[in-house]
Amino acid sequence: MTAIICMALSALGVVIAALTAARGRKRAALRWLAVALVPTGLYLTGLIPVFHTIGTTLAHWATHLVFDPKVWVGVAMLGGTVLLLLATGFRFGRGRGGGKEQGQVPARGGKPTAPPGRPAGAALPAKQDAPTADLGDFSDVEEILKRRGI
Repeated sequence: MTAIICMALSALGVVIAALTAARGRKRAALRWLAVALVPTGLYLTGLIPVFHTIGTTLAHWATHLVFDPKVWVGVAMLGGTVLLLLATGFRFGRGRGGGKEQGQVPARGGKPTAPPGRPAGAALPAKQDAPTADLGDFSDVEEILKRRGI
């Protein structure tokens, strides 16, 4: 019975694709043809019983969600976890510098060293004022030009 339904749906999709192509809309016809192949492809690969099993399992879980207090305790625990993570400011993929000064790169021994192009004992430059803050890597060039009066 499943095979007949899948083949009928595919045949209907091919007919719609042919009618759309007859109207001169080739691109839309190709989309309809692609959609028409899906039901038969699902049947031939054996995925329809898999989807049926997944649907049945989800329905079983949903009925137990409503009537089982143990599931509600689990939902409450997961909700509490999310609230605690949000309240503590937990963010994925955004690590903090750990108190290191900006621009210092840790060496293999774990001791921070100066960034490339600076002597090891040199302090980091003071924070620039607003017009020069957006220059980024050109702050050194600007400093040299100021020293020379340019």
